[in-house]
Amino acid sequence: MKWIFLVCLLITNVLFAQKIVWQEGLKLNWSNFKSNINNQRGTNVVAYTNCGWVYSVVKSSNPKSPVKIKIETIFNEDKSWKDVKKINDYVLGHEQKHFDIAEVFARKLRKEVQEKIKTSGDFNKNFQAIYNRLLNDYRNFQVLYDKDTKHGMDEAKQTEYDKKISEELENLKSYKAS
Repeated sequence: MKWIFLVCLLITNVLFAQKIVWQEGLKLNWSNFKSNINNQRGTNVVAYTNCGWVYSVVKSSNPKSPVKIKIETIFNEDKSWKDVKKINDYVLGHEQKHFDIAEVFARKLRKEVQEKIKTSGDFNKNFQAIYNRLLNDYRNFQVLYDKDTKHGMDEAKQTEYDKKISEELENLKSYKAS
C-alpha cells in the first residue's frame, strides 16, 4: 500500500509540477515565481530563476537506426523565488535573461545533436559527453552573467549582456524547438 501511495505521489508531482516551456516572445512575470523559499546565499538576493533543459529520446537497440531527440528549455515556477519587497521590472528583465540564456544553450545543444547524432549508436556513444560539456558551459555562463552584471545592478553591463543574449538567440534561430 505504501508503494502505491508513493508512486501516485511521484506521478502527481511530475504531472502537476509547474513548468513553463521557453517560447519566442513569451515573457516571465512575477506571478511565475512561486517558491516561498529563498535557498540562495545572501540577504541581498532579490530573486532566483530556476531554469534549464529537459530532453526525451526515442531510439532503438539497433545502433544503425535513426534516433529522435527532443530538447526543451524550461522554467520551474515552483523552484523560482522572489523577494516581494524588492522586486521591480528591471530585476524581472535580468531574471528573464537567465531563462533566455538557458534557451541559447539549448539551441547550441540542438545544433550539436543535429550535426553529430543521427543514429541510436551515435546517441549511445556521443550524447552524454556533448550534453555534459554544454551543461558545464551553460552553468559557467550563468555565473559569469551574474558576476559581470552584479546580479543586474550594473546597468551598463546588463545592457551589454541583453544585446549579446539577443544576438545569440538570433544567430541560433534555426535551432529553435520545433
